[in-house]
Amino acid sequence: MTEHSTVTTYLRPIDRDGLMGFAEKGRNNPNNFGTNKVHTVCEGQYRTLSYVGDHTPVVVDEPPHLFGQDTAPAPGEIVLSALGGCLAVGITAVATYRKVKLTKLELWLEGDISNTAAWGAGGAERKPEDMGFQRIRVRVDVQGDATREELDAIVQHANYFSPVANTMRNPIPMTIALSE
Repeated sequence: MTEHSTVTTYLRPIDRDGLMGFAEKGRNNPNNFGTNKVHTVCEGQYRTLSYVGDHTPVVVDEPPHLFGQDTAPAPGEIVLSALGGCLAVGITAVATYRKVKLTKLELWLEGDISNTAAWGAGGAERKPEDMGFQRIRVRVDVQGDATREELDAIVQHANYFSPVANTMRNPIPMTIALSE
């Protein structure tokens, strides 16, 4: 009789020592923050290219029913992508911190968004809090060398500390002005 063994392939890990050093910097200077920068250029209609460092531009468009060309994800979909990416980073970091090796991590995000004001171009009279995402749902499929309860605790912890999730949950000061 042949013995059977299960081979588990783990996701590519992050540097745990580097993570611990980053965490120590945060403990030593909790009021420090970094700055993200993006330069967005409109090509016409609603298609834009957002330049981030030396990366390929992030292209954003709207679907035809919103007068775009549907050549790229819509702005709200990009927001959900940022949330999904941030949550995945957090889940990976928390799992690494807790010495849990992940074998799978997938997130599905859905958001109910209101734009009945038509971007303020003659649509319904709405207040800012009545526009944009009104509900967001995230489903996470995470597997690894931990119990379901431990994996859920990792997901919940990552959600609680997610910079993007907290940006969406909490009002933040924002200024918009014409460039000089």
